[in-house]
This record gives sequence, C-alpha cells and structure tokens, in this order.
Amino acid sequence: MISLIVSTKGRVAEIAALFDSLLADFSANFEVLLVDQNEDGRLAPLVAEYGPRMALRHLRSERAHANAGRNLGLRHSRGDLVGFPDDDCVFPAGVLGQVRAAFDADPHLGILTGPAAKPEGGLGSGRWNDTAGPITLRNVWTSAIEFNLWLRRDLALALGGFDEAMGPGARFGSAEGNDLVCRAMAMGEAARYAPELRIVHPDKRLTPEAVARAERYGLGLGFALRRHSVPAGVWLPFLYRPLAGAGLALLRGRLLNARYYLATLRGRLSGFRSTEARTLPHPAPLEPVA
Repeated sequence: MISLIVSTKGRVAEIAALFDSLLADFSANFEVLLVDQNEDGRLAPLVAEYGPRMALRHLRSERAHANAGRNLGLRHSRGDLVGFPDDDCVFPAGVLGQVRAAFDADPHLGILTGPAAKPEGGLGSGRWNDTAGPITLRNVWTSAIEFNLWLRRDLALALGGFDEAMGPGARFGSAEGNDLVCRAMAMGEAARYAPELRIVHPDKRLTPEAVARAERYGLGLGFALRRHSVPAGVWLPFLYRPLAGAGLALLRGRLLNARYYLATLRGRLSGFRSTEARTLPHPAPLEPVA
C-alpha cells in the first residue's frame, strides 16, 4: 500500500480536487493521511464527504509547519511506500501505478522522484533534469520536489523524515526534499529520477506570492547546497543565474521579475554562508506509531 501524507492549512477546495483525482485512479492501493494544521474545523465536512469513499485518516497538528505535519503523518502511516503530495496538487491517472511498479521491479530502489507539471501542460516549478536515471549529488537539485517524492517507508523513518529546520514554516524555507534525498544517498541508498512521472501543481513563479517568499526559499537551497558540500561547479550557477536574471529583467523594465531574482540571490547567499549549514545535525530516526 502507498501512504499519501498531505500536510495542510487554509485550503479546502484544492484538497477536494486532489481527492477526486485519487479516486479516479485505480492503479494502486493507497491510504491518505490528512494532517490538519487549521485552527478551526473547516475540513470536517470534507472528511465526512470523502471518508466513506477512500482510506482516509484525519490527524490534527497545532503547529503550522509543513515538515512537522509530514513527519507526523509518516509516523502514523501503514503503507510500505510513502509520498507527500501538496494540498493543491492533482494526480494524473496512473501515477500511483507507476510508483508501485517501479519499486516492485527494483528491490534496491530507495527513492523515486519526478518533476512538476503545470495545469496547462509542460513542466513547471523550476529547472528540471531531462534525463532519466540515477540521482547524484550533481543532479539532485533539478531532480526532486517534495510533492513528487516517493520513498520506502522504513527508509523515510530511518532518515528522520524531513528536516524540520527546513521547509514552509521554517527559516530555511525550501529544498527539504533535496536534502532528504542527499541524506539517503549518503547512506548508500539508490535514488532514481523518472521525467515521465509527473504531478500537476500550480506554477507560481514570478508572481507576487513567489516574490514574497523568494528570499526564504533561497535560504533553504543555499543551506542545502552548503550542508552537503556540493562541488563549486554545481553551486556557482545557483548564484550567477538569479544575478543574470535580475539584470536582464531590469533591462526589460520587468521590476517584479527583478525583485524575485534579487531576493532569491540574497536568500541563497545567506543560506550558503549560514553557520547552521555546517553545524546543524541531521534529524534523528522517527519511531512509528503503533
């Protein structure tokens, strides 16, 4: 069984769309753990509607923190595989079957990833590796995103789940999925990227929302790049690309774009230079809930 762990706050209609897409997919056995971080009971009607139609468990978490919610759901999960869809994702038909088949075919596979797809078609949410195959310390930065990241449950628990110093709700606001894959590879686990395995997610690049969070997200990537001691040939482009993007946007009079790129650059530099990137310990293993 595949356990789908959805950490959520503030959304309702988007979760219903996700659930509808899962119900339309009969390609694999799954359960959903909905980790509710709302202060109110807004999800109660949704749970009542979908609970009889799927294996759905409603968990409450008072902490508004994506990775804390994911880790709580991981501890309660019962499947041999786990995934962590965002609460505004939609699953194309057959995705769960693809995941199940990949792990069943290779008992040594620890992690499987794929890219993001835009609702209107094509790839979204950043730069993506276009080559299927093993994930390495060089290509992990274009091969992983949290909502299309699949692990064997025992491995996820042994890794301590997602680092709660990272991700939405934390100072280092992104790259927690890349970090988790890097930690797994450091343990000798095999990770593979499949560009045909796609999850649909809204593309929020170069929007006012993206600008507001760009520095915090940049902090997360800079932190992860330094934490895992990647070669200069890998991390340098993550600094000069946003600088070049800001310059080009200014020449074209696109001030919103320039603000986004400059905030991204500030964040990446700060994260890369942070003391925590060199000293913060990795998460301890998680104990499953009986």
